[in-house]
Amino acid sequence: MTLSNSPAAAPATPLTQDQLKTLVGQAALQYVVPGEIVGVGTGSTVNKFIDALATMKDQIKGAVSSSVASTERLLALGIPVFDSNDVPRLSVYIDGADEIDGKGHMVKGGGAALTREKIVAAQSDRFVCIADESKLVQTLGAFPLPVEVIPMATQRVIAQFAAKGGVAKVRLKDGKPLVTDNGQVIVDVTGLQITDPVAFEAEVSQWPGVVTVGVFAFQRAQVCLLGTASGVKTLTF
Repeated sequence: MTLSNSPAAAPATPLTQDQLKTLVGQAALQYVVPGEIVGVGTGSTVNKFIDALATMKDQIKGAVSSSVASTERLLALGIPVFDSNDVPRLSVYIDGADEIDGKGHMVKGGGAALTREKIVAAQSDRFVCIADESKLVQTLGAFPLPVEVIPMATQRVIAQFAAKGGVAKVRLKDGKPLVTDNGQVIVDVTGLQITDPVAFEAEVSQWPGVVTVGVFAFQRAQVCLLGTASGVKTLTF
């Protein structure tokens, strides 16, 4: 991992978290390739990027989106959205993370869009993560690990995580299991220390009923724009 300051770094006074999200969202524009289609993730930080992207919407063909929420925001701002099946490759994918380590491995899925996020990341040449400095960790696992699961496999997947020392619970919304854009449920797992993200992702992805595990090791970030108290820092992996 290498660290450098972006041109927008070191403001005169510390920034609020919302200002940091705006700053990293704007900083991500430098990775957007004019004339191409950009991959767009999901979440509050990505919303800031989408808002910034609208300022150069006439310079791009459009976007491939990882969620219904992001698609609606893009369309509302006049940015065309393409089906991923119609786009063979993307030059860049911009998305946030719940955790990121010093090698660019991430935990994602706090917004329940992990499956589509991993799909769009897989068709992109470069993954640029935008996050605040609290998301940078030594070892993944402090943030509850999201896992998208087919409902009939929920209890068995929970038992498999228990055997690994994790405590898994179905994510609820309004007192009922949250349903993803894909019609599945999310299991959030705590109590894990993910010291080998590549092996962990490979193993859990093979469990019957698991649609996607929220460890992004095979689709890791190559760049992270990290919002800090003194501005944006660029990490490269």
